[in-house]
Amino acid sequence: MIITLSWAEIERDARALADWLQDGPPITGLIAIARGGLIPAALLARELDVRMVESIAVATYEGREARQPRLLKPAAVNDQGEGWVIVDDLVDRGHTARFVRALVPRARFVCLYAKPEGRPLADKVVGDYEQDTWLRFPWERGE
Repeated sequence: MIITLSWAEIERDARALADWLQDGPPITGLIAIARGGLIPAALLARELDVRMVESIAVATYEGREARQPRLLKPAAVNDQGEGWVIVDDLVDRGHTARFVRALVPRARFVCLYAKPEGRPLADKVVGDYEQDTWLRFPWERGE
């Protein structure tokens, strides 16, 4: 099944993540997992008034096929990510999440959405979907 998400849903769910993060420890900055986490991280940065936004680039998929994660660009953070929050759009099977969490083990990890296999890896998600669901995000409409 394919579910197409709207910008309004993304913005609503990013605000819900921001509310949760505001109740937690102070945030040094956000680490967006490129590419899917870039837009959610930008929305969170605005909501939380966070100006330190880093990115980490990991290649895990080719089309819809999962591959072994490869680091393309590290995030420039110190102290193993203490105070930082990793942001992604979706945690699916957890390959990318495990990989990135190993690189910055002290960072918190939040996603807009999760599937059952990846859900235990996230500290917070807003929505849960079945494992066989394909989510189509507004910024992916051309794919």
